[in-house]
Amino acid sequence: MTQKDEINSQGFTIIDNIYNEDEIQKLISLIEKTTENNPENTTFRKSQGLFAIRQFHKEIPEILPFIFNHKLQEIIETAFGKGFFITKSIYFDKPEKSNWFVAYHQDLTISVDKKIEVENFENWTVKQNQFAVQPPVTILENNFTIRIHIDKTTKDNGALKVINNSHSKGILRIEKLDFENEKETICEVEKGGIMIMKPLLFHASNKTTNNERRRVIHIEFSKEELPEGLEWSEKTVLFN
Repeated sequence: MTQKDEINSQGFTIIDNIYNEDEIQKLISLIEKTTENNPENTTFRKSQGLFAIRQFHKEIPEILPFIFNHKLQEIIETAFGKGFFITKSIYFDKPEKSNWFVAYHQDLTISVDKKIEVENFENWTVKQNQFAVQPPVTILENNFTIRIHIDKTTKDNGALKVINNSHSKGILRIEKLDFENEKETICEVEKGGIMIMKPLLFHASNKTTNNERRRVIHIEFSKEELPEGLEWSEKTVLFN
């Protein structure tokens, strides 16, 4: 089964050896330089269980050529084709003793530049002047997410758990899933590997139990143009 087939049928795929040790160290160096030089930045989220950088690719634009190396560009084009752009990115750093966990959910919102009334765009929220909205399901079905693993990720330090093929069921309340008859996979990823997933795939993560750090760069992609003056707030075109 090809990676494209696996994404379509299961909602996700895991690919190791996308970044070598030198490339990983370059990513870490750029992230640490930014966090050290901008300790009060409002896009940084700091708590005992999690550190995060919102709008990551806008905060550290110089990191993009290192993220989108030849291997990653080839994977995106083979699995999805051309014309995709970044719509959102977040960097997560889950410390060694983190008790942060996330319950099963689908990623149902997108980040946009303003709030305007548009048909079938609903459940508006705003956080730190960032608007989010739930778009029509067709937009979510065509989007995808890549998670770049800077550390080895296992079931013991918060690897994602997913419900295989749950992305094919549309938007669902979690209680509608029959867990006894669903297949759950723990998505362990090697350092320098990636996980690709569809937004509608149900996913969750547990607390860290092995005192090992987990750092992930989460990037969302689309090639959908939004209607009636609505724009992706973090849209960045990388290559044609």
